[in-house]
Amino acid sequence: MSNNPLNEADFHAYVDGQLSETRHAEIETWLAGNPEEAARLHAYRAQRRALRDLFDPVLDEPLPAALRTLAVPPATAHRKAWLPRWSLQRIAAGVAFAMVGGLAGWLAHGQYHPTERLAQTTPLPRQAAIAHAVFSPDARRPVEIDAEHEEQLVTWLSKRLGTPVSPPKLGALGFELIGGRLLPGSNSPVAQFMYHDAAGQRLTLYISTENTANRDTAFRFAQEGSVNVFYWVDGKLGYALSASIGKNELAQVATAVYTQIEKN
Repeated sequence: MSNNPLNEADFHAYVDGQLSETRHAEIETWLAGNPEEAARLHAYRAQRRALRDLFDPVLDEPLPAALRTLAVPPATAHRKAWLPRWSLQRIAAGVAFAMVGGLAGWLAHGQYHPTERLAQTTPLPRQAAIAHAVFSPDARRPVEIDAEHEEQLVTWLSKRLGTPVSPPKLGALGFELIGGRLLPGSNSPVAQFMYHDAAGQRLTLYISTENTANRDTAFRFAQEGSVNVFYWVDGKLGYALSASIGKNELAQVATAVYTQIEKN
């Protein structure tokens, strides 16, 4: 091992594959003797892959009208002084790419606070899938309050959302509660409950109060990258169940969740 002490910059460079072969080997050796840190970096890698799965498709989408407008020079006498149109298009594309990259960075640090304009293009299933992709791979702290303190968790989340919420019981389907956390929504707090099965597969239930104007209560399916989502609206709450499992299996769990919520 070199004399340079390990720090977070080394760890992130390791996860991003930006180290020299020598430095990479040094960290590999150190991690072999520090399994907790190895698990943390493994979670970072999983989050990175999940975010790429979610946001890489955005790069193939058409540029928004506002960015296309930037690529059109004004009709003035000084038009020749402007960059060629193809150059401006590349700049606009670069702006779009930077926006996506920046958003992914904020998400990875749990600091995503979308504006109202962005929220209009980020519906319930997309927000739920992003939250699932960010937190479900976390090996050290996937939740803020664990299942051993479920009563405290339910009281806290219900108070913050301003309405009673509680985690459905999914043990009959092989999924046990890990715990939950509070998340920022577009304009109000959001609750997330997390479950896992015997194989370690995780699923999350995202509950939002930002759907009061939505009268469409249909049971719907969406796919965001590798994350499948079933979502619906019930009264003033919107629900989204997310997991990287098959659609049919997730549908069974979603039906059980829906049924329990309807009974309460």
